[in-house]
Amino acid sequence: MTEPVHSTPRSTPDSPGRQPARTRRAPLTRDRLLAAAVAIVDTRGLAALTMRALAAAVDVQPMSLYHHVRNKDEILDLLVDAVFSEIELPTDDLSWRTALRLRTSSVREVLGRHRWAIGLLESRRNAGPATLQHHDAMLGIMRRGGFTVAGAAHAYSLLDSYAYGFALQEAMLPFDGPDELSDVAEGFAALVTESYPHLGEMLHEYVMQPGYSFGGEFEIGLEAVLDALERWRTA
Repeated sequence: MTEPVHSTPRSTPDSPGRQPARTRRAPLTRDRLLAAAVAIVDTRGLAALTMRALAAAVDVQPMSLYHHVRNKDEILDLLVDAVFSEIELPTDDLSWRTALRLRTSSVREVLGRHRWAIGLLESRRNAGPATLQHHDAMLGIMRRGGFTVAGAAHAYSLLDSYAYGFALQEAMLPFDGPDELSDVAEGFAALVTESYPHLGEMLHEYVMQPGYSFGGEFEIGLEAVLDALERWRTA
């Protein structure tokens, strides 16, 4: 007796036996590489940025990266340019003092998001378009505000030294937010004795008072810097 022949059913899109379609990988571009590099250094620091780590982040072989960038140095140049592109440049209709206040405050905010960039922004020889535009716009603000060429150079150096220095100090503080600050301040206050009367006075009468924020010191210092620049500008 002949065995019946059973035809094999055709697979349909909903058939459980069908192999799932491969997910199409996004094409590799410089923008995608840069976004991945920023994500790496934001979360793991500059030391974690290697060509192998970057390739893994975008799911390609390391050699594929070299179709878009020459080497790691070029990636660092792109990172610096990306940070400068995030810093707010005020419009030309503002006074020089308002414009510099807004821009310097923006520097602090951006470096707070990208702490790895504090020591990197002024270290690159190959400046990108966002970096060059930023520097040119800053000098333009000061020249329109009445600064001499030399005075604008002095002012720019002073503003950046203050902003970068404050951002570095803020990044190194042993607390994050008012709750942790309160705990640290109380810990210091418990150690204060008659041997450290001025430290105790500052902690009890200033730092430990409601509403204190270390970030508030930035605005006070910035106004002092701008006051000094006003004297230079009119001298």
